[in-house]
Amino acid sequence: MDDPQPPPGADGAGPLPAEAGQVSEKEARQVAEAARESAWDRPSFGRELFLGRFQLDLINPWPRLDPAEAARAEEFLTAFGAYLDSEVDGAAIERDARIPDEVFHGLARLGAFGMKIDRKHGGLGLSNLHYCRALMRAGSVNPSIGALLSAHQSIGVPQPLKMFGTPEQKESFLPRLAAGEVSAFLLTEPDVGSDPARLATTAEPTEDGTGYRLNGVKLWATNGTVATLLVVMARVPAAEGRRGGITAFVVEGDSEGITVERRNAFIGLRGLENSLTRFHDVFVPKENVIGGEGKGLKIALTTLNTGRLSLPAMCVGAGKWALNVAREWAADRVQWGRPVGEHEAVAKKLAFIAATTYGMESMLDLCCLLADDDRNDIRIEAALVKLYASEMAWKIADELIQIRGGRGYETADSLAARGERPAAVEQLLRDLRINRIFEGSTEIMHLLIAREAVDAHLSVAGDIIDPDAGLGRKAKAGARAGVFYAKWLPTLAVGKGQAPGAYHEFGPLAGHLRHVERASRKLARSTFYAMSRWQGKMERKQAFLGRVVDIGAELFAMSAVCVRAVAERAEHPENLELADLFCRQARLRVDELFTGLWSNTDAVDVAAAKRIIAGRYASIEEGVVTPPADQPWVARWQPGPSTAQDVRRRIPPAP
Repeated sequence: MDDPQPPPGADGAGPLPAEAGQVSEKEARQVAEAARESAWDRPSFGRELFLGRFQLDLINPWPRLDPAEAARAEEFLTAFGAYLDSEVDGAAIERDARIPDEVFHGLARLGAFGMKIDRKHGGLGLSNLHYCRALMRAGSVNPSIGALLSAHQSIGVPQPLKMFGTPEQKESFLPRLAAGEVSAFLLTEPDVGSDPARLATTAEPTEDGTGYRLNGVKLWATNGTVATLLVVMARVPAAEGRRGGITAFVVEGDSEGITVERRNAFIGLRGLENSLTRFHDVFVPKENVIGGEGKGLKIALTTLNTGRLSLPAMCVGAGKWALNVAREWAADRVQWGRPVGEHEAVAKKLAFIAATTYGMESMLDLCCLLADDDRNDIRIEAALVKLYASEMAWKIADELIQIRGGRGYETADSLAARGERPAAVEQLLRDLRINRIFEGSTEIMHLLIAREAVDAHLSVAGDIIDPDAGLGRKAKAGARAGVFYAKWLPTLAVGKGQAPGAYHEFGPLAGHLRHVERASRKLARSTFYAMSRWQGKMERKQAFLGRVVDIGAELFAMSAVCVRAVAERAEHPENLELADLFCRQARLRVDELFTGLWSNTDAVDVAAAKRIIAGRYASIEEGVVTPPADQPWVARWQPGPSTAQDVRRRIPPAP
């Protein structure tokens, strides 16, 4: 066995562990912490909300786009929608599990692969708002198209190059991508998901200094079977005069030594081109390093700050589609002498779908507008809307199936075969399920957002609870904390939300905003109490932290719908009713979450889980046929050349 390796340094750099994937919990946290964007040099509505400071002025009045740019974008969206309606058969993509070559060509002609690429590099240069609306439209035809375009632009080569690329890299790669070449992002490995400290793909510098040799295996690369340009995360060994660490590379998809060993298949998104890809001595020139050695994870996380907006865009689209089906079906279907929508049991589901869709769209539009304005730090807000929309869209789809009854469980083809409208409700459920995992699972998003929410506390008092901090650091932290909390804690006692006439300009929605302000301070008090109670152990209180984040998400959503509804009341006065409905429902959820902070079975559940894993209750599993145990849960891989057939798919040139 090799000698044990030292833990990663403060920048997340360090040699590959002796056995790939074996790192301590502390080392894993160090790598994740080093990749965070630690500075807060711009205001953040979400950050202030978790601190008990309801700064509505950061989102009110509702942001606006430049009218000329909006008009130019609308021209594209009109042409894009017309193409999707007339030329793309979403049902065929579902049946064939494949997006046809001609659809790739049509999207390229329209410029859809360059929506987020600047016009000077051949792209359309759309705003985040119009880009998300395009994804929503594409996803309503078939979600695999939305996933193709999103993975290509939001996390693929265009976005990291836009933010961190050199002028030469942008000139070299962005025009190709805007013209229709496809890109993919390769971070995940067979045994590495949200824990990047275990990354095992290596990038060894060549002796002549001209580049690197990549070796490793990457799993679940969306677009990986069709991409001609890849963003690959690999570990550069640290050495004298070399920082090393996890590094981002632009890699040509057809480079010698790359093998697409298989296309992965899933319960939904059947048209997704998702790969298992092997790298064996793949040469990458040094000019293709993005941002410098050791910056890979920071680049990935920073890219996702706005890249995460693409996923909720498709969730919002799913909500709109579900509302249309639910509304028309509930009005048409008669049971017990009345349309089913008039029965209270169904009426509540309709109200939830309509209000929640409006809430999700309000959050998304606000995040997009804030991102386009670029005066606010939206890392918390973007993460919140990703988390919230993915969870709520799944609930919407589940409720839609219940409203449709047996027809909700039936495939569209089966419905059409007997002459009924082919509403693919069961497909919606299958396609939406991945969103609770894509780009950060719900559980990881809870922890990520919670870390940002308590950042102000850790920055002043973190050394007090850090077991590695010496007495000197603890003393200094104690002094800083004393000053900070002496000023902060009194602000949590009384606020604007207690004044009966506060937020009067919001008319019938004013009471909801007063509730948000009070709840924000209550949330901050609860978080402070928890930190005082559990101190360094709080990071293990994941259920508590999850509820804290979910409360923040609901408060953000309520704020967004109120500001939006008032801003658009001249054009859509009816949306004041939707905003009120959403806030009433959200307040009930917030009350339940607050109760759950301190009244729960978390400790009992954790203790039970340990006994379950130890096999104490294995007798419950008797009487059924379980999966065969002759294969590992996670397949092991060995470095070296591929022994599998290359299954990459190359889109032929347009005729």
